[in-house]
Amino acid sequence: MFAVAFEKRAEKEFLKLDPETRKLIAAKILDLQKGNFRGDKALQGKHKGKFRKRAGNYRIIYYKEGQLLLITIIRIAHRREVY
Repeated sequence: MFAVAFEKRAEKEFLKLDPETRKLIAAKILDLQKGNFRGDKALQGKHKGKFRKRAGNYRIIYYKEGQLLLITIIRIAHRREVY
């Protein structure tokens, strides 16, 4: 089981979403907390070391810190704006 932390920006982005989208993203965050990383993609280039999880048309960008079992969510945004 992983602990999940939000950066302030990601928390604000999450709270601005409509309730249906927020529910979908919350379910994906619970998957992260349980350690379900299936289908997640490691990012490259200037975002190296970060991962992304798909949630419909939205993307959850996060760091995975293995030894601490901590996931820090950096951004939650529409796929055309997230990178």
